[in-house]
Amino acid sequence: MLLELVVENYAVVERLRVHFHAGLNLLTGETGSGKSIVVGALGLLLGGRASADTIRTGESRARVAGIFEVRDHAALRRLLEPVGLEIEEGELLIEREILASGKSRAFVGSRPVSAALLRDLAPALADIHGQHDQQLLFAPDAQRDMLDAFAGDRESTEGAAALFEKWRATVAEREALERSEGEKLRLLDLWSFQRKEIESAALGAGEEEALENERRVLQNVQRLQETAGAAYAAVYDAPASALSLTRAAAKRVEELCRIDSSLAGWREPLTAAGLSLEEVSYALRDYLSGLEANPGRLEEIETRLAAIDRLKRKYGGSIAEILSFLEEVRRQIAAVEHAGERMEELRREQQRLSQEFEELAAGLTGRRTAAARALEKRVEAELAQLAMERTVFRVALEPAPWSAHGADRVDFLVSANPGEEPRPLDKVASGGEISRIALALKTCLAAPKSGTVRTLVFDEVDAGVGGAAAEGVGRRLKKLAAAHQVLCVTHLPQIASFADHHYRVEKLEAQGRTVAQIEELDAAARTREIGRMLSGQKLTPEALKHAEQLIRMSVA
Repeated sequence: MLLELVVENYAVVERLRVHFHAGLNLLTGETGSGKSIVVGALGLLLGGRASADTIRTGESRARVAGIFEVRDHAALRRLLEPVGLEIEEGELLIEREILASGKSRAFVGSRPVSAALLRDLAPALADIHGQHDQQLLFAPDAQRDMLDAFAGDRESTEGAAALFEKWRATVAEREALERSEGEKLRLLDLWSFQRKEIESAALGAGEEEALENERRVLQNVQRLQETAGAAYAAVYDAPASALSLTRAAAKRVEELCRIDSSLAGWREPLTAAGLSLEEVSYALRDYLSGLEANPGRLEEIETRLAAIDRLKRKYGGSIAEILSFLEEVRRQIAAVEHAGERMEELRREQQRLSQEFEELAAGLTGRRTAAARALEKRVEAELAQLAMERTVFRVALEPAPWSAHGADRVDFLVSANPGEEPRPLDKVASGGEISRIALALKTCLAAPKSGTVRTLVFDEVDAGVGGAAAEGVGRRLKKLAAAHQVLCVTHLPQIASFADHHYRVEKLEAQGRTVAQIEELDAAARTREIGRMLSGQKLTPEALKHAEQLIRMSVA
């Protein structure tokens, strides 16, 4: 249930804060006063599309915030817990900001979230029904979704969707294999040649780097011999070598220690230095002994590197990339060699999934048929209370191509006149009849489940309605408000008289700017507002008496 709505710099609203209540909350006002702004703002909180055009002129951003009462709501907790959000004290704060750049930001519990999460939360919080939604009544897909919602068999519809996706993926893979089989057979010779060429090279990881280093050594043998020889002499072989000087220094320190024992700590570093120099000298000696010119080996290396370079130009910029290309070629060859096996496997899988889907779709059709008969009776009963007591409402199911929704096409048919065959809504229903049919469907679909209370919003559901039909619409809204919180924008005094809480929306001019305001009316102000709706601009005593009578009749 929506407890509070805050709107800032949205359309012609500078800032307003509205407290809503349980029951039937009705918003009235002159045409163009901004009544639908509340509906639009609430739509943003439910993840609706944000547009910079809705920002009040001269402002950099618009903000909408709403506090919902959501005590013991398991479905919401399942959506919030994975993203680390909690319901605090039975309330949920949702905010939406629209920036001048067109971007928007969403928050739940003051923490940033995606607009997609708001859309996921929306079904558990509120349902907005506007004139656009009435046009959706003409779409078979929307009618099928309403029938499924009435049936409440979510497990079957979700199972059908998952199974259909598996079946479609299997069919797509099989068709792709059939289309590509000839082309892959033509490529098999090329792939086989490429595999043989790379495999015969017997490339090793890191081989190229090792060969290049060995080539540099063989190309610079004389220089390396001279440099290594000089290093060996400096470390070991020369009369004044580092090792000779270190040993001499160690000998002098040993003499000092015989006299002054406190210098004993100097001996160990010098001894370690001597050992290290010996190790270096042995390494240099071994290195020198292994250095020799080898023109034959150098030619072998050049030939091998040239072969690797040719493969790199054809199959990749490095040995690692060449080996990766080889794995891909092997995979393609294996796929062609085993294509027949895979085709047969896919054929069997497609057949199995087809049979499963047929059975599931048949079961779904049966449940939809049963739900259709129940929905027909419920809608006709509701329409009888909306001055359409002789209307016939039928739900027709016909076979349809397989889809994620099963194998049914759903059509809502209506006959508003006795003796006429029921026909599609868009062929026979007037605007007022469509509004009443929409309300009847909403009433049937909004039955509380497991004690869950939502906010139901109706934006001008009274379009094209008048007289006794308007009174019927008001009574249906009142009945609906006994189980849910209902917010309704209306132009009709007959409907406004049923309000549990009445709000007037009006535009004022302040400092040369138009500002929309919303005021909750007390009993006297409510009577005057309904009187204005009856009489127009000039409020007459007769209109006030009529307004009082309407209010008394609404509670009778």
